[in-house]
Amino acid sequence: MKTLTTTDGLAAFCKKARKYDYITVDTEFLRERTYYSKLCLVQLAVPGDGDDDAVLVDPLSKDLSLAPLYELFGNTSIVKVFHAARQDLEIFFNEAGVFPDPLFDTQVAAMVCGFGDQVGYETLVRKITKKSLDKTSRFTDWSRRPLTEAQKKYALADVTHLRQIYEYLSAELEKTKRTKWVQEELQVLLTPETYVVEPQEAWRRVKTRTQSGRFLALVRELAAFRELYARTRNIPRNRVFKDDALLELASTKPATMNDLGRSRLLLREARRGEVAEGILAAVTAGMACPPEDQPQADRSRDKLQVNPALADLLRVLLKAKSEDAGVAQKLIASTSDLDEISAGCRDTSALKGWRKEVFGQDALRLCEGKIGLAATDGRVIIVDLDD
Repeated sequence: MKTLTTTDGLAAFCKKARKYDYITVDTEFLRERTYYSKLCLVQLAVPGDGDDDAVLVDPLSKDLSLAPLYELFGNTSIVKVFHAARQDLEIFFNEAGVFPDPLFDTQVAAMVCGFGDQVGYETLVRKITKKSLDKTSRFTDWSRRPLTEAQKKYALADVTHLRQIYEYLSAELEKTKRTKWVQEELQVLLTPETYVVEPQEAWRRVKTRTQSGRFLALVRELAAFRELYARTRNIPRNRVFKDDALLELASTKPATMNDLGRSRLLLREARRGEVAEGILAAVTAGMACPPEDQPQADRSRDKLQVNPALADLLRVLLKAKSEDAGVAQKLIASTSDLDEISAGCRDTSALKGWRKEVFGQDALRLCEGKIGLAATDGRVIIVDLDD
């Protein structure tokens, strides 16, 4: 197992990779103690089974820059293959502002190829390569050096088996003419907005049942302060204060340090110093927010005139179309999507792109009374009612 610790070594491997159609990529990182993920290891592999066809790259080495890899990411003649790429892409975007182009995510491709919803790498290894993985090193500290042989073996397996998985799934997509489906799904992963949390929008991640504008204004200001504080000091949000403490603060509206001291859920460290001052300032800002600037809860679903019978028919249709296509139901449409369609909404994702081809067109025909559903030989079939 070869570990690259110099920029020249990485550049040489990337030069070799330019001879191939694809390269498999994975990372190991830590995020328990930081706001941003700490990149600890990069694994790379090109087609082949030689000892030099798969390497570990040590980004913690003082003699190594990832610039050659980022340059390779921009080479559009080479497919960059990941499994469940979102966290990996977030790291590379935050580190260098780059995205691999073109990208292939085997988790997304596997869902389109009928392997179920959010299928794991271990499952794909077992089903496609007929091999097993040793996962004992999964939760080890990847920032410690030297890495053990067990860690290296585990890390390398994440890109070596990935080669066979990619080749299998790529061929299946070509055979079923679903390559464009995967490309559609990957667009969100290649959008910077996916990885950037605007402080004033951080409140949307906090789950609350309260719809009061004043309460939501307090949640917004507290969440914005927490986001900025955590980001600038590179610490986890929960290290500042947790969501349950945030909601408590929005409810109790502390105005003084003494008020903070009576909090049941606030960490002791947050009751003094900069965090305490930031909390009080956020509460003051939230209380001063005029009604027209207060955030509004999403009440769009409250106005939906859902047709329960039609929604149930759409569920039956979805199940039938999902089985015919060999694609997980959740990937095609959610329960909310079906309710919206039954209520007359036509802007849902289930009626767009490849989903429209698989399900949406017939869903609309069902709503318009142009088709019906019937059971025969244990299967649900579509009956044309146009005649």
